[in-house]
Amino acid sequence: MSAPFVIGFDLDMTLIDSRPGMAAVIREINAETGYQIDADSVAGHLGPPLDQLLAPWVPADDRDALVVRFRELYPRLAITPAAALAGAREALEEVYSRGGRAIVITGKYTPNARLHLKHLDLRYDSLTGASWADAKTAALQEAGAAAYVGDHPADMLSAKAAEALAVGVPTGGASRADLVTAGADVVLDSLVEFPGWLDGFLTR
Repeated sequence: MSAPFVIGFDLDMTLIDSRPGMAAVIREINAETGYQIDADSVAGHLGPPLDQLLAPWVPADDRDALVVRFRELYPRLAITPAAALAGAREALEEVYSRGGRAIVITGKYTPNARLHLKHLDLRYDSLTGASWADAKTAALQEAGAAAYVGDHPADMLSAKAAEALAVGVPTGGASRADLVTAGADVVLDSLVEFPGWLDGFLTR
């Protein structure tokens, strides 16, 4: 019997819309610290590690402490406001209905990513958090992923480096053109289109 195929998914703005909660945490940090971090800007550019997102407003020496505080505040302020994006649940279930495995590889802190998946009751086989760039590539390679679905140009680069099909969805801050330029093999308007695409992918 052949091994099941594996499809990897990004989390923020691919499977879930976590922007309201992200902004809420940043606003709380501003209230506690006096920083004037643009909460909407941070929430609108999800994907890179948090310390990178904070860089325009927070000195390098202070970022580690703020990342720790962010992670502490996150479960209380950010889990409940998040919602599954259109087609996310169906995309994951389609993988299983076809005999495959769905894995989640995200830059988000692993315990908080797990809370999102549990709260929204999204089915998955494994979760790899705190992964960006080369770390995502390594996780995809280790899992033997056939494809990786993400909303960020860096997701496309990670997929290509792992020799997985790069599937883009412009549901985050990047446009279709951004994803194509980064090497996307296919761009879906949203995960609503994923079951139809997967059918064709497996047929080929």
